[in-house]
Amino acid sequence: MSNLDESIGKILLDLQKDDPDSFKKLMKKAQEDNPELFEEDGSENKDIEEYNLKIDEYNKKIDKEQS
Repeated sequence: MSNLDESIGKILLDLQKDDPDSFKKLMKKAQEDNPELFEEDGSENKDIEEYNLKIDEYNKKIDKEQS
């Protein structure tokens, strides 16, 4: 990721935190203007979801062991 991409990402995260309404409007406009950027083939997100499920299961296991 380039420095510009990282900077834009940080700005968007800050905007999402500080002004969620403006963030929603900005993202909606971006999606209307560039829908191809928001299209998903699903493979990457599926991998991430599977990884997150494994992390959740692991965390639950650790919580049970500590109880």
